[in-house]
Amino acid sequence: MKLSTKFFKADMLSGMVVFLVALPLCLGIAVASGAPPFAGIITGVIGGIVVGYLSNSNVSVSGPAAGLIAIILAAVTDLGYETFLAAVVIAGIIQLTLGLIKAGGISSYFPTSVIEGMLAAIGIIIIKKEIPHAIGYDKSLEGDFFSYEILKEDRGFLTEIVHSFNYAHAGAIIITVISLAILIAFNKVPALKKIKALPGALVVVVAGIVINELFKASGSAFAISQEHLVTLPTASSLKEFIGQFHTPDFAGFLNPQIWIVGATIAVVASIETLLCLEAGDKMDPQKRFSSANTELRAQGIGNILSGLIGGLPMTSVIVRTTANINSGAKTKLSAIAHGVFLLIAVVSIPGLLNKIPMASLAAILIMIGLKLASPKVFTHMWQTGKHQFIPFIITVVAVVFTDLLKGVGIGLAVSVIFILRGNMKLAYFFKKEKHHEGETVHMDLAQEVSFLNKAAIKQTLAHLPANSKLIIDAANTVYIDHDVLELIRDFLNFGSKDKNIQVTLMNFKPAYKMEDSVHVHSEKD
Repeated sequence: MKLSTKFFKADMLSGMVVFLVALPLCLGIAVASGAPPFAGIITGVIGGIVVGYLSNSNVSVSGPAAGLIAIILAAVTDLGYETFLAAVVIAGIIQLTLGLIKAGGISSYFPTSVIEGMLAAIGIIIIKKEIPHAIGYDKSLEGDFFSYEILKEDRGFLTEIVHSFNYAHAGAIIITVISLAILIAFNKVPALKKIKALPGALVVVVAGIVINELFKASGSAFAISQEHLVTLPTASSLKEFIGQFHTPDFAGFLNPQIWIVGATIAVVASIETLLCLEAGDKMDPQKRFSSANTELRAQGIGNILSGLIGGLPMTSVIVRTTANINSGAKTKLSAIAHGVFLLIAVVSIPGLLNKIPMASLAAILIMIGLKLASPKVFTHMWQTGKHQFIPFIITVVAVVFTDLLKGVGIGLAVSVIFILRGNMKLAYFFKKEKHHEGETVHMDLAQEVSFLNKAAIKQTLAHLPANSKLIIDAANTVYIDHDVLELIRDFLNFGSKDKNIQVTLMNFKPAYKMEDSVHVHSEKD
């Protein structure tokens, strides 16, 4: 995909917002993984600039991922950091190979109910993890220094939140409340919504710095200490800056244990990336398709480079991707811009960034979490019927109370059970024919069309020639899965217009509500 500057201003503003969200996450994930804080910045820069450029996605943003913390921490503890970097390089080589052999197609088989459940669960987890930061929870009062990292000793989903209120800080709460008010105003007040050049997240960060500096200047007890501000590594000389980079111990390539760790990272990172890629395409307002194989190749190259200069393994990350989309990103230039901003920040203005209260950033992330886990999402999934709602709600609960991969696996298992029950009588058959520009293409749907057929239909629609005519006939169809209907609707509203394809639907049941998108012909027509 060529780099477009058509939406330069919107992409730059989105990149700035994602940069503000990514900065503390890069540092926090590195600390929680037992790695140098600078390693998280390295990963964020490469994920933004290199993977952002090589990726086929317009909205996905890559960087260090919380889902890999447990694997990284164990590997760094057992192997040492330089030896662990060899495993990161190996993981990148494996991902690059997977992309070259076109193994990314598995992402098309994730049903919408599971993806929606994963997104809602991540929203809930974000809110839960950010509340302690939003209220200035200070573990130093308990005799244990607290920094921006995922709590290693989790007291339970709600218990940790309740416990944190015993050590809340009034100044942090004030900044959080003001920050949330600003963000809500920018989302609700029409006059503020029109000011595209001034994103609400940027206003929140500036307001947080100003308020806390006023607290400090007045000697107020509300002043927030450095432990609850962004902590960016600083270097006083070029030599000291270069010294923050590490190279892998290449002798590790001869150690079978390193290859096991590398393969584990490659598998987990690839699955998380494909899930995020599918979710990002789902949230993309323009409903564009991204190549999973291209993404795997980009991630592989990114991880190879990251491992070679001392960074952590990376994935496409849903928090940053969601922030990118919500900030109005149009092309992948925004992801690249966020990486450039990270690089500039770590070199030129670490002192200014170290004045940003964590409470301000927590407010931004909480708003993102609320959008992902909005009550409207649960209501919408309930209205789609039990075949969609049950896998959705089970995925939400499983991800929240286990982890991302286990939760999605449980959701997929439940979804497959529902699909197999309705897919026992007849498999899906699709008639393929060679397409030439200007021809009419007939697509006759079978008796049962499940989400298992989504990949084939998606591939066919993506390769239809421009200026052609498409007739989709459901005369023999008894059941069409919600995912396939949504894929067809998205193609009608977006994909067909891009290629000037004239689409006619025939014999679709009124219950499918396809008439909302295009005129539907019946047999009487």
